[in-house]
Amino acid sequence: MSPSGRVRWAALVAVLALLLAPLAGMAAAAEKPSVKLSKSQAGTGSSITVSGDGWRQRALLMILICGQAVPSRGVPGGTNSCANADGRAVTTDAKGRFSRKLPVAEPPVPCPCVVHVATVTGAKAEADAIFQVAGHAVEPLPAETDGGRLSVLTDTRLDGSGGLLTWFGAPPARTLVFTVGNVGTSAVKNPVFQVGTAHGVFAPQWEEQQWRGTIQPGRKARLELPVELTGGAHGEYTVSLKYGGKVLAEQPWDVGRPWGVTLFWVLVCLVVPAALFRIGMAVVDRVRPRPAGGIRHRGLRLPELALRLPGLKPSTAAHAATPTSTLPWFTPDADPGAAGGRLSAPHDDSPTSPTTPTREGSP
Repeated sequence: MSPSGRVRWAALVAVLALLLAPLAGMAAAAEKPSVKLSKSQAGTGSSITVSGDGWRQRALLMILICGQAVPSRGVPGGTNSCANADGRAVTTDAKGRFSRKLPVAEPPVPCPCVVHVATVTGAKAEADAIFQVAGHAVEPLPAETDGGRLSVLTDTRLDGSGGLLTWFGAPPARTLVFTVGNVGTSAVKNPVFQVGTAHGVFAPQWEEQQWRGTIQPGRKARLELPVELTGGAHGEYTVSLKYGGKVLAEQPWDVGRPWGVTLFWVLVCLVVPAALFRIGMAVVDRVRPRPAGGIRHRGLRLPELALRLPGLKPSTAAHAATPTSTLPWFTPDADPGAAGGRLSAPHDDSPTSPTTPTREGSP
């Protein structure tokens, strides 16, 4: 190759290096997020500014001050060794950066302390920065024990599903399934894990569970641990697995709403008022004043009542039900009712009447 050709190739390589350098820097930052502090030491009551770079875009982060931790070992005690009540949440921008003020508070365990930043949702990522809480106790870190060490080899999953009782508010339950391997030099017998459940951005509630068995060095085992929430729980939960003070895995859990409870309360709101209305109407009907004579009737007239009395013939009942009155074409003395039941119309009985029959032998 001629000298001019070599110069051209060298120039092309230099241009490509200049173009790819920012991309390589961004990729490296994305692989390893970083945290910076405005102060390395401060007392309680003050505040510091925490900034970071290289995080995932639009990621929700939690910032905490934790004790008994260093960046090389992380936070062995999990969030139980952090000042959770004074933590702050922040969302990264489009470039994966953030800046947030954090009040200084004493963690529940002695220092050395760190400012711990970790993702709340999505892919797990965390970073720590050394920080000293002025006036807080300082104790040496516990020595790391040699021997058996467990590591999660596969992704965790939650097996199981809800049923009819869960739909009506029973506690949701699942089984956390994962595979661990012993990467230490000695066997691990009957390991005790901590399973935590957290709702939203709240700290997890841990519960110890022991797995019966022995895992030899270089061997692996499939573990199943039960997980159960409180009755009526719903929403987005996170199941965490911790062993030896270190969080090994996290698994999201979207719990459906118990619509059976909602249906029950809707029915209660409809049935109870209707029952109270019926009871109230029965009470009003019983205590309302009765008419004179002690006879209770609803729109029943006396003639109809007489017709319904037992032991009365229809003619007698009709006669009893008919009020005594003077017919318009009779005087009171000639009332048919007083003439022994004669009900025919009046007619002329004179001898000259053509309709009057004559007796034989009459003149």
